[in-house]
Amino acid sequence: MTALPPAAAPDRPVRVAVAGLGWAGREIWLPRLAAHPRFEVTAVVDPEPGVRDRARGAHHVASAYADVDDLPGGAVDLVVVAVPNHLHADVAVRLLRRSVPVFLEKPVCLTSAEATLLADAERDGGAVLLAGSAARYRADVRALAAVAGELGPIRHVDVAWVRARGVPDAGGWFTRRDLSGGGALVDLGWHLLDTVLPMLGPTGVTHAIGSVSDDFVNDSAAHAAWRSDAGAGGRDRGDVEDTARGFLLTADGASVALHACWASHESLDRTTVTVHGAAGSATLRCTFGFSPNREPTPVLTRTRDGETVRLPLPEEPVGAEYDRQLDALPGLLADPAGRGAAVAEARRTIDIIERIYQSARPTRPERQHALAGHRDR
Repeated sequence: MTALPPAAAPDRPVRVAVAGLGWAGREIWLPRLAAHPRFEVTAVVDPEPGVRDRARGAHHVASAYADVDDLPGGAVDLVVVAVPNHLHADVAVRLLRRSVPVFLEKPVCLTSAEATLLADAERDGGAVLLAGSAARYRADVRALAAVAGELGPIRHVDVAWVRARGVPDAGGWFTRRDLSGGGALVDLGWHLLDTVLPMLGPTGVTHAIGSVSDDFVNDSAAHAAWRSDAGAGGRDRGDVEDTARGFLLTADGASVALHACWASHESLDRTTVTVHGAAGSATLRCTFGFSPNREPTPVLTRTRDGETVRLPLPEEPVGAEYDRQLDALPGLLADPAGRGAAVAEARRTIDIIERIYQSARPTRPERQHALAGHRDR
């Protein structure tokens, strides 16, 4: 094991590099990190020279590199990894094996095998892996979780994120299964599972089945124009699902109905979570993400004994959950007890996603990648 880099001192910002300057890295993480007083962006990493140069100029970043392997040892306290999905585990494993802490955008991994590689790299390198889980940091989701804790044993959860039009990066890597790992289920479904599973506790998911469809993924009218994806509009047809439906059963007898949809015939992009407990139910209606075609305001209600009441929610701007997650990152980075937690949660999530895909596509080909050799690095 190589020597660990020194932890960021409490009186100085966390030195951070952003690896991957696509939409998420460029629009979500880089500007927020640059503006946050607890962080100092000291490097950006991207294979495209023009992209690197624009990011350096816009945010006054000192250094830029084509690959994370080019980062000098000890130069950063954390790397935020926002590369395309198929590179998530590859890049994170390389950094963790160098004892560099990593904050990894969702999906943390695309297969259970990748989860094992991440766990091995985190253990061998000694640095912590942290995971993007922005939905949990929404004020309305936290309020729903608090109400759910008052409903007695949870019997069932209905969770859905349905966009009217929102196929991302149409014609690019997002809609290629070999590069993305899947469509709406991997993308939106990861957020939905990340919201619901903590409410269910540590109980195992004994059954997971589902279906997928692709009625909109190659329809230009269904594209997410608000994302302004660089490189969008390629000629290749997408081969992922735009809609996924799943049904889960837990060892405790609870059930979950999940609906993740990039495009539909609805008029608004809407996220809905209803928790049914033995002592009542609670429903949150809002819109996750950044789409401007959204519910005007989140609404949280509780129903008991035939009476439904609306519960107060704080107002917050779109994207506040990402700022709130950054607020928490320095503490998580310094806490050795958190090592292994992100991988364990990711393993649970990807296991469910794999089982839904297996039931929906019984002959789905195995994803090919070049990670097998990383055990020997």
